[in-house]
Amino acid sequence: MFTEIRDITALNKEEILALRIADNQQNFIESTKQCLAEAATDQRFIPVGLYRTDIAVGFAMYGLFPHKDTAQRVWLDRYFIDERYQHKGLGKYFLQQLIIYLVAKYSCQNIYLSVYDNNIVAIELYKKFGFVFNGELDENGEKVMVKEVHTHDYH
Repeated sequence: MFTEIRDITALNKEEILALRIADNQQNFIESTKQCLAEAATDQRFIPVGLYRTDIAVGFAMYGLFPHKDTAQRVWLDRYFIDERYQHKGLGKYFLQQLIIYLVAKYSCQNIYLSVYDNNIVAIELYKKFGFVFNGELDENGEKVMVKEVHTHDYH
């Protein structure tokens, strides 16, 4: 399976905007249109398309953000697989790829994300990859999860 994490450009923006989450997931994450608008106004957000054999199958947005306790935190801020490609193992596959990608890019010790506590499917997926709740809430009231990265596992 040839897969790729690609930057979003004028050439692939339309196919990224066409990605859809399932109806029962609508309350858990913003649309790609909202995410790209946010990234356009806040340069810290980096949106990417998730591709399988040249077909956009998912979306993620990450970034490096300041934090009061530490110098900066690496956030996997948005992540979803298009509803047409769900239930094929791509959620697990691309989460693993994104972790490897973020570790390589930032040489980080931790990766953060936030999730609504009723998003059971996402929470179970994140737990499988070693994310744990740290007791914090983000500005939207979502629970923060953190994965401690052992860099030797990703080289």
